[in-house]
Amino acid sequence: MASSSDAQAQPSSWPPEPAPLVGYLSRKALPIKRNDAEPLTREDIQYDLLHHIFSDTKTVFTSQAPGTSSKIHFCDLYVNALYHSNKCSKVLKDKMVETPAFAVELAKISLLTNVGRINTTMAFFPEMKTALRTYHPVPSLQKTDGNAQDAPRIKNCLKAALLPSEIKSMPPSTPEEILERSRARKLPPTSIVNLIFVLANHAAPLASVHFDSPLNFLDLFLPINISSADRARAFLWLVFHYLEGPDQPNPYDDDYSRQNPGKVPWLRRLTDVEMKQENVDSPEEIEWGKAMSSQRNAFLQKLVSSLENEKKAKTVPSAPPKVVAVEPSQRPRPTRHPQEGSRDKPYIHYMPPEQSHPLPQTGAPSNLQHRPVPNSSHGPERNMLQHAWHVVNTTDPLLDSDDELMDEHVRLDYTRRVDIIARLRGRAPTPPLRDTIPETNTGHPQPSGGSSSDTREHRWKTVQVWNQ
Repeated sequence: MASSSDAQAQPSSWPPEPAPLVGYLSRKALPIKRNDAEPLTREDIQYDLLHHIFSDTKTVFTSQAPGTSSKIHFCDLYVNALYHSNKCSKVLKDKMVETPAFAVELAKISLLTNVGRINTTMAFFPEMKTALRTYHPVPSLQKTDGNAQDAPRIKNCLKAALLPSEIKSMPPSTPEEILERSRARKLPPTSIVNLIFVLANHAAPLASVHFDSPLNFLDLFLPINISSADRARAFLWLVFHYLEGPDQPNPYDDDYSRQNPGKVPWLRRLTDVEMKQENVDSPEEIEWGKAMSSQRNAFLQKLVSSLENEKKAKTVPSAPPKVVAVEPSQRPRPTRHPQEGSRDKPYIHYMPPEQSHPLPQTGAPSNLQHRPVPNSSHGPERNMLQHAWHVVNTTDPLLDSDDELMDEHVRLDYTRRVDIIARLRGRAPTPPLRDTIPETNTGHPQPSGGSSSDTREHRWKTVQVWNQ
């Protein structure tokens, strides 16, 4: 685009020169891309643009602080929005009040986060350990405090920077909704933070409304060949246009915007020499950035070294525990603590069958207590009390049950237990005992242990007694 004076000096026979392609056509190119510990220069953040925006002294914006309706300039408008955010901590608020320069620096970083120039993978303190983020010193915006907030916390603070009326209801999400409220003089129509979010999200459809091709709203924050002062003026013009109303005289108008309603003021292109004169880092800022990068690298080396030492310590095999053989007579007995109280479950007392109720004649001896165990070299049959006493004194409780030494007494004890459990359940074991006990040549079922006298007919009377 050429100005009117340029058009008069240009021969009519020449075709008009096309506007240079200074705009970024993809949102993917918007965020700053730098390696970990690499400083963000003034050119990266467009420091001169931010300086012109926050140093503007025109008190033309309606205050959005609760209980006030005075006119303030943009710097106070944006800093107050951060200060009254529900996600702004008390420590951060106190620091903003004590050091106003820190509040301005935080507001500049927040504005870059607001438009998406700084994404949520960046952090601004060197002791950051999260692997999903990268550390970046910002020498030009960390003069008052070296450890600024990281981008995710700044983004959360921005999202919560709403008007009191927008906390319970949804804030406007389109430029049309904001203009409708401002035309109805519902001031402020939305918060300054939400307005910038909306303008950034609708940069493509608003490009033809307020800019000349191929520029859009996001191009104002990119390193392009347009004057920083002109881009700052266009940004403030848009903020006033939507917050105060399009029908109000815009204090940031120029001849071009007055002749073209809805268009931002004229954006002057820079030559290569003029571009190199903007956003120049000072020697002190360069040295500070290098020092913080070295501090970050030293921190990462210590962190990696400590992690490797922890990993090696975990991989070193520990000495196997010493196993001390304990004699059965020296084995400690478990003791019952007094606080355990009485038993909650009944115990079962087993008594031998009475002689007045003879067992069915099945060909097996009825005197189980004194019956010798057939085909056994372990002596006479034990009763249950004797067998229990024998097990306590001769069996290791830590020994696997599969490694137990099975004899006729153990088999007989298991058979009796299964039989009593079947009587308590009211039905035969699963699988039925008759299927697991083979029959002898006499036609009677015999336990798997091989003793013909250990049959299902040898029952024990069960008495359930509750321990009071």
